[in-house]
Amino acid sequence: MSLDLHLLVPAEASGDRLDAFLGAQASCPSRSACARLVEAGAVVLNGETCLSKKQQVVTGDCISVELPDEPEPGAIVPQAIPLDIRYEDDYLIVLSKQRGLVCHPAHGHVDGTLANALAYHCGLDHLGTVQGEDRPGIVHRLDRDTSGLMLAAKDDDTQRELQNLIRTRTLDRRYIALVHGYIAMDEGTINTGIARSTRDRIKMAVSDDPFARQAITTFRVLERFDAGRSDEGYTLVECHLYTGRTHQIRVHMRHIHHPLVGDPLYGKGSPRANLELDRQFLHSWRVQFDHPVTGELVECRDELPWDLAAALDELGDRSLGRTEAGASIIPQLGLFVD
Repeated sequence: MSLDLHLLVPAEASGDRLDAFLGAQASCPSRSACARLVEAGAVVLNGETCLSKKQQVVTGDCISVELPDEPEPGAIVPQAIPLDIRYEDDYLIVLSKQRGLVCHPAHGHVDGTLANALAYHCGLDHLGTVQGEDRPGIVHRLDRDTSGLMLAAKDDDTQRELQNLIRTRTLDRRYIALVHGYIAMDEGTINTGIARSTRDRIKMAVSDDPFARQAITTFRVLERFDAGRSDEGYTLVECHLYTGRTHQIRVHMRHIHHPLVGDPLYGKGSPRANLELDRQFLHSWRVQFDHPVTGELVECRDELPWDLAAALDELGDRSLGRTEAGASIIPQLGLFVD
């Protein structure tokens, strides 16, 4: 689990470079390590991600730092873990991550991660290290039990540029989620702060704390399903991430009282009400972006994996109809022939 560190800039530090200020704090790593954290998008200055280590801080600035898990001893070991690659060139990879695969080594997961698989496929010398030596190639993360499309970079420059696309909200990431209950509106926007929960440090929560990180999720309803004996019905939605906070979609959908089906952290209901799923119904189904080197438009789409498809198939005879967006998107998920 990563640790969120919150700092307030005192008068005597006004005018310092961001990396120098952070490196001087006893709770932070070295200045060079802090510079890498800034470049990796792990530092928030007054509510906005800051990617410039040379940024000057001033009195009263609120700074949040997401300190990574302490890496396990030893270098990343290449491992022959299958990768479902959807796009690859000399600079980057788009792959579909299977459920149960952790993105990089952390406590309890020494190996067998996506980072180990990328090291085997590309070689450690051909992966970006902006996120750290223990996270080769990693541009952004998906939770262990969230499946679907994600990006990896083969060099530092590409890694920085892809992370910049996330920061400027020009990397289009779409997710399919099944939530509890009936969402009446066909679309909506959730714009809140997200911070680590003060009650349970494993969880994140919507927060108005000044150190909370802004999180924006939009959603479109695709299909609604009638209530049954053990549930209150369901809604299939497409979520669009404008930011990439930890557990963002899961936290936001719970915030509007429609938690994800099967979610072990933020969900609700009996196993039956959760369609007997043992993980959250969340799948990264589409990414689209301008290639940072060639400029070409890259778009990849991914059908639902078997467990999510089977859960949705179980609800087929309870459908209350698809929206216009659903009529367009659902056939692309490898499901249902009307």
